[in-house]
Amino acid sequence: MSEPRFDHPRLIADIGGTFARFALEVAPHVFEQTESLRCEDFADFHAAITAYLAGLKGVAHGDIKQAAVAIANPVAGDQVRMTNYHWQFSIEQMRQRLNFDNLVVVNDFTALAMAVPTLTSQQRRQFGGGAAIPRSMIGLIGAGTGLGVSGLIPADDGWIALGTEGGHTSFSPHDEREIAILQYAWRTHKHVSFERLTSGSGIELIFRALTDRAGLPERTLDAPEITRLALEGSDPLCKETIDVFCAILGTAAANLAVSQGAFGGIYIGGGIVPRLGLYFDQSPFRERFEDKGRFTDYMKGIPTFVITATNATLLGAAVILSSQLRELDGANGSAILAQIRRALASLSPAEQRVAQHVLAQPRSALNDPIATIARAADVSQPTVIRFCRSLGCEGLSDFKLRLASGLTGTIPITHTQVTGKDSMLELGAKVLGNTASAILQARDHLNRDSMDRAMRMIADARRLEIYAVGHYGAVASDAQFKFLRVGVSAVAYTDPRLQTLSANLLRPDDVVLIISSSGRIAELLAVAEAAQERGAKVVAITESQSPLARKADLALIVDHVEDIATQVPMISRILHLLMVDILVVGVTLHRGASLPALGSDATMGLDEVAPGQTTSGARRKAPGVSAAGPLAHLTSHSR
Repeated sequence: MSEPRFDHPRLIADIGGTFARFALEVAPHVFEQTESLRCEDFADFHAAITAYLAGLKGVAHGDIKQAAVAIANPVAGDQVRMTNYHWQFSIEQMRQRLNFDNLVVVNDFTALAMAVPTLTSQQRRQFGGGAAIPRSMIGLIGAGTGLGVSGLIPADDGWIALGTEGGHTSFSPHDEREIAILQYAWRTHKHVSFERLTSGSGIELIFRALTDRAGLPERTLDAPEITRLALEGSDPLCKETIDVFCAILGTAAANLAVSQGAFGGIYIGGGIVPRLGLYFDQSPFRERFEDKGRFTDYMKGIPTFVITATNATLLGAAVILSSQLRELDGANGSAILAQIRRALASLSPAEQRVAQHVLAQPRSALNDPIATIARAADVSQPTVIRFCRSLGCEGLSDFKLRLASGLTGTIPITHTQVTGKDSMLELGAKVLGNTASAILQARDHLNRDSMDRAMRMIADARRLEIYAVGHYGAVASDAQFKFLRVGVSAVAYTDPRLQTLSANLLRPDDVVLIISSSGRIAELLAVAEAAQERGAKVVAITESQSPLARKADLALIVDHVEDIATQVPMISRILHLLMVDILVVGVTLHRGASLPALGSDATMGLDEVAPGQTTSGARRKAPGVSAAGPLAHLTSHSR
């Protein structure tokens, strides 16, 4: 029985450095009108996708509402810049230009990983021994233009794909021949990674190295020609090249298997291995894969598979898109929409009308100007701004950025519920996974302007006082320690009576940092008022819709719901600690102070002075602050 067709076909794309493949998913895992276009024939991604859409038969551009793009590049935000090609674009701007409701962009190897659990026996080929253990870690490696590495972690009834750059791990030679290849590669490459040798250009490098080792005249052959001659058996050096390639790939796959504990198997994709066909099964790959000394028996139990499906990356991108759409259609929707629902009761009647309009028509709210939003909600334009600020946003533009992130599904965020049936290992994995997801979500919603302002306020203050109560007292104490270490006069108070007494001694050039998850603690609200009456500025790390966020001169938003009535807050406390870390680093850079040297006892990346070591010997000068503000240093290298 065939799957029911979608109301609207979904556009699925696989973008590499040479070809851009497009297809329409008309039903779950059913693709039609597949086409490959050469990237060099188009000025940019928009031109390529527009050309494909213009050539569709029986489907108008307006019929397509959802799209997913797998691209050969890390994806960690709205801006996409291809590593091996010149195309670059904003995901949200591209979605608007194409008039899609949702546009999901993911790394191509992440998409390939998500396809693995759906592969049928006809879409994969096992070679060698071993048997997969159900619901176990799965490893994925694939050689093509580069070397992709990923993995799949089982989570409840689904999977979480790992985004890695594992192909850039350092190559480790296995024998004298590979030592000679490494030495040859060192002539032109300071660092030789596995990708340097297990890729298309890697085949050519191995061939040149073996030619040099054999003392033969130089020949210029490209990877397809080397592969063809090897498969024909007509050129011994080409055959040796492909055998060495397969052996080195076996080492890389074995390292991945032991690193991940991949008892669900190692899957091999990419463009090269499937083209080798059965030759690969008889190659040195499996022998090298199992050759782990004391761990040989361990490796023999892990199965290896070649992915033979021609549309596997498209399939994985479609799986991710379906998952994202289920998230958006669920009770919580995007993070900002869930936040609006939680805040409804605390909003004014006029702000509630804005909230209801956004919840009912999020796409319109994302694209409409403020006048249109105000008219639709029957409120004034200043009320729209107040609504945005009640959610911890600087204004309408900041609100729209957060809304766009949630609606486009740029970065999938997951949370896995801990259950009483979990083993200790499962429990630990879920706690760590949930924390990592919360950190990624916090990163996605970080407000640079607010962070810069807070850093400058603290850096210019005569004195910093830090207030918190209950479980968050430890965060305040940690903040005091860190600010003191970088030269900020800081003191933490966790007793409400001491907070009140100290607040009455504040001056206009002082700053108070209040740390509160709920932002509804009466004592903290009172001490915030007392500080402001003395002329001091109040910076709050708190929940967006809280009374404290509204009362503070500046609010740094941390939204993570935890039931403190039934458990000690864990993830939210970590998020507050990280916000403090960002502030401390930014204040240090703003002041141009010295940072302690890094070391094994690093706290927030700042090392303690070792016994017998002078302070000057344990410190280094911090880099200067750019015109973009201190936070620019914290984000300029993130991908």
